[in-house]
Amino acid sequence: MDPFDAGAGGLLRQPKAVWATAGASVVAFMGIGLVDPILPSIAQGLHATAGQVSLLFTSYFLITAVAMLLTGFVSSRIGGRKTLLLGLAFVIVFAGLAGTSDTVGQLVGYRAGWGLGNALFVSTALAVIVGAAAGGSAAAILLYESALGLGMACGPLLGAVLGNLSWRYPFFGTATLMAVGFLCITAFLKEQPRPARKTSVLDPLRALGHGGLASAAVSAFFYNYTFFTVLAFTPFVLNMTPYRSGAVFFAWGVLLAVFSVIVAPRMQARFGSLKVLGGSLVLLAADVLVLGYGSHTAAVVCTVLSGAFIGVNNTVYTELALGVSDAPRPVASAGYNFVRWFAAAAAPYFAPKIEEWSDVHTPFTVAAVTAVLGAVVVVVRRRALTHEGAELVPEHATEDGVTVFAD
Repeated sequence: MDPFDAGAGGLLRQPKAVWATAGASVVAFMGIGLVDPILPSIAQGLHATAGQVSLLFTSYFLITAVAMLLTGFVSSRIGGRKTLLLGLAFVIVFAGLAGTSDTVGQLVGYRAGWGLGNALFVSTALAVIVGAAAGGSAAAILLYESALGLGMACGPLLGAVLGNLSWRYPFFGTATLMAVGFLCITAFLKEQPRPARKTSVLDPLRALGHGGLASAAVSAFFYNYTFFTVLAFTPFVLNMTPYRSGAVFFAWGVLLAVFSVIVAPRMQARFGSLKVLGGSLVLLAADVLVLGYGSHTAAVVCTVLSGAFIGVNNTVYTELALGVSDAPRPVASAGYNFVRWFAAAAAPYFAPKIEEWSDVHTPFTVAAVTAVLGAVVVVVRRRALTHEGAELVPEHATEDGVTVFAD
């Protein structure tokens, strides 16, 4: 069955509750890249350095990482619907407050609160979509990745359009869109069945005792350092107007969406998940090196092109995290995200510091090395990264060259 088939169980034929959750997920992911085009404007408006402004990502993802230990604890007690609404409420409040900031310290603090809300929402949204979607888990994961790609593409565009008027407007715009998402989920999503067993704060850490899940998390940690060096540090290197920077990262996000949803599943079906992941990480490393050492035009091209490799990696890592261990999916996802989001917090902090200690090229050298380290973990731990002795593509098969997804 083709997951894009509009028939019963197809990706495009889903209950209203799924579309409401996916729509709100788009806005949640928009919040990640929203500030990209306006980082230089924020620095100028608040008289801050690049390193200080990059802390917007660090505070956001540091809190997100820690909060991953709490998401299952909360959702297993109050239910998925209430957890989603609680997360949205946090984002609405703190995104709105971020737009009122008078100092970079206030803005960094509000982004931390935003990160807490985003953690509660995003981790629960995947479980809700998987539980409510028609067409099985493969269609649900593709729908989630579609929301991620669309959000990552549209975030910089919204940031550029609103940020060209004032760096404060993108934050107010996000709060408004999240309020719409809050209303849609309130109207269309019924409470999901709660798990028979309540999740403890330590369950995600215990899940990491599984060698396969731990290996996926460590590899993703190195990869995410590369990913967020591109996302958080490149805007300062490109040094473009909000519109131009927004256009670059919009094109980057489009490639991310296309390769995560359309290209990655077909490559996995043909070559296997681990070969695709290892190759994509090595190509990302090469791309980042050219980005750091090439001309301005080469940097723009390589920034856009990195979206293709990041899209492939995101899809494969998500499937690895959800399928490599026997832990419940929400618990496995929480443990995996707990590890990898620390790299998303570290990269925006260390990249400007490394530039201060050396030069503008070195942060990209470090990012290339971490991408290669991610590939090395995949190669060395390939046996642990398989499930029941088979390559991790249990729901993929090929039929006349077209990817098919089992229910």
